[in-house]
Amino acid sequence: MLERYENLYDRTKPYSRFKDISVSERILNTVFLLTIGLGYLMALANMYYTHQGLDGKAGLSVDDVVISYHGGNNQTRLGTAINGIMKSNLRYADDKDVILQWIKQGAEETGYDEKIAPILNRDCILCHTPSINPSLPDLTHYATVSQVAHAGGVTLPTLVRVSHIHLFGIAFILFFIGKIFLLCDMNVYVKRVAVVIPFAAMLLDILSWFITKEISSFAYVVIFSGALMGLSMGLQILLSIYQMWFFSRK
Repeated sequence: MLERYENLYDRTKPYSRFKDISVSERILNTVFLLTIGLGYLMALANMYYTHQGLDGKAGLSVDDVVISYHGGNNQTRLGTAINGIMKSNLRYADDKDVILQWIKQGAEETGYDEKIAPILNRDCILCHTPSINPSLPDLTHYATVSQVAHAGGVTLPTLVRVSHIHLFGIAFILFFIGKIFLLCDMNVYVKRVAVVIPFAAMLLDILSWFITKEISSFAYVVIFSGALMGLSMGLQILLSIYQMWFFSRK
């Protein structure tokens, strides 16, 4: 009998909303959401500078995504980058021709230590090191350099490594944003759908990386799912901040 009344109480007691939390909690939630929002904008900028220009043209395009995951028809990822976005990072212009000639000759290990490694160690590994930026190709060893110096897109081990980082890291971020968003005063069914969408978009985004490696046209799904996750997460952040400080309902 006691358990019955306890369950009845749990079903009838009012749920917490933003109007029920203290000012200190609102401040904490707000600075967290703003920090995450700024971090996401920086992630977008990093993604732009990582992928743009792979097709030899300025700006980010579908072709850049295709080359990144599936590979290009006429050029390797390293060759495309040297001709495009990474060209300005080389200290000497002649170094571009040295690298391209090495790629044209088959990108064999012979000649790598003598001609290519010094250039990459001087101008590239400051960013292209797994411990610094795991989302960028590793240019610290021949074994990893050869993966981007031959035809084809990103390798399967690289996809697995980047995927597990995204799954663990972004899932925690979406969870805490969702926990705050649940305090919004709105239709409960809308909230239930809203908190699921960014998780579903993230899973679709990561799955589409692997599919794009085999089917280039799936690059459109990469763009769509990434945009959907960012938009849904951004709306949760904006609605939460709005209801915390500017919205009141009796």
